[in-house]
Amino acid sequence: MDVLQQLMMGFEVAATPYNLMWAFIGALVGTIVGVLPGIGPLGSMAILLSFTLNMEATTAMIFFAGIYYGSMYGGSTTSILLNIPGEAASVVTCIDGYQMAKKGRGGAALTLSAVGSFVAGTLSIIGLMFAAAILADAALKFGPPEFFAIGAVGLLFLVRLSSGSFIKNLIMLLIGLALSTVGTDRLHGTGRFTFGINELGQGVEFLPVAMGLFGIAEVMLNAVEKNELGEIIKVRMRDLLPTLVEWKRSIAPIFRGSVLGFFIGLLPGPSPVISTFVSYMLEKKSSKHPEEFGKGAIEGVVGPESANNAAVGGAYVPLLALGVPFTPAMAVVVGALMLHGITPGPMLMMEKPQLFWGVIASMYLGNVMLLVLNLPLVQVFGQITKVPKPILLPLITLMCLVGVYSVNSSYVDLYVLALFGIIGFFLRDLGFSPAPLVLALVIGPMMETAMRESLMINQGAIAPMIFRPIAGTIYLAAVLALILPLLFRVLGRKIR
Repeated sequence: MDVLQQLMMGFEVAATPYNLMWAFIGALVGTIVGVLPGIGPLGSMAILLSFTLNMEATTAMIFFAGIYYGSMYGGSTTSILLNIPGEAASVVTCIDGYQMAKKGRGGAALTLSAVGSFVAGTLSIIGLMFAAAILADAALKFGPPEFFAIGAVGLLFLVRLSSGSFIKNLIMLLIGLALSTVGTDRLHGTGRFTFGINELGQGVEFLPVAMGLFGIAEVMLNAVEKNELGEIIKVRMRDLLPTLVEWKRSIAPIFRGSVLGFFIGLLPGPSPVISTFVSYMLEKKSSKHPEEFGKGAIEGVVGPESANNAAVGGAYVPLLALGVPFTPAMAVVVGALMLHGITPGPMLMMEKPQLFWGVIASMYLGNVMLLVLNLPLVQVFGQITKVPKPILLPLITLMCLVGVYSVNSSYVDLYVLALFGIIGFFLRDLGFSPAPLVLALVIGPMMETAMRESLMINQGAIAPMIFRPIAGTIYLAAVLALILPLLFRVLGRKIR
């Protein structure tokens, strides 16, 4: 079957009433999560991970895709109307979006950001459809050394590109890799670092760690914060219609943001966040009216909003094609697949075509749902921020507890949840990002297995692991990507 035939098969899977229902629920939940400050798509996906156990794997992936896309849409609402980013990728939208709202153009900003998100999401899905298929075919030539190289380079880029201190990110990465070694040795069947606790023979489970770091920790952070929300700027239905000039000024930024966001999404790290900053700087430099930025430039709204949605499609490429998650949210998706006994990677397209193409087709449908859902209900979503913390936070905590215990019925998982909730709270306070820890915990077992298999194949020699053609190319590209910016910076200073 060619790509179009496979996509049609995907639409047959995604368009079943059951899958459509979960795509809509995912889009709705994602929008609400994007509106609510602090929780974010990662936290919500971690909290809801255990609730996908009773679904088919395809339905679970469709549900999570809806949450991820929906949160990108929803984050723009409070950024524009309240000057509060509901999601980290919407921080940049606050700069010009809120200024437009203060001038009475908030409705136009919301409409154009929604349209930009729809166009970007659609274009990134097309890119995902072709790029993942090509990369999956190429990945069939990969052996253990290549998969170890991808994992090692991916984690290195994650540490380098993530916000905050490089040293702190590296510490989190190493802790995550250390935690991934707890449990039963896969090759020899002996216990490692279990301290006599039988339940740890399966290893430190991803679910309670992720729920603790991103669910319980967020609840604790929100509980101690005393953030007063301002009054939401009212938007009438007739205000949602942009002017002809605003439409004209938005077309190029939407397409630039779409292309830029997709390619940034292919890189390890918090790609939706990075793409918004890069897009904003690009639009400011290429604009004929740079003096308007920061005062209500429509380009400063639609460019970043398009970029963060396109980055979501890009982030799915390495996950579906290689089985390697390059973002924390994709690590949660891998966790969901593994809970259903499915290992993502280059064989996924051939072994589970309904899942692969069903998820891609659901993204098309989800983008349409989000466009229809967001604009008429923008005022309703804005009011969600007024939900009292004494109601919201206990509900999230209860969902975390029930979700973790329902998977293995293990009291140890509850202790792990509580422990990492407390650890996550103090990590944020000390300026540590828990994202590298979570990704290392997911990728660690794959990297360890690939490294040990490579050493067994090469009888303990390290050089063949590094200098194989594909693995060597990956390492060389990583070194150049890290060194060249420094060289250009030094040369630039000398020229000046």
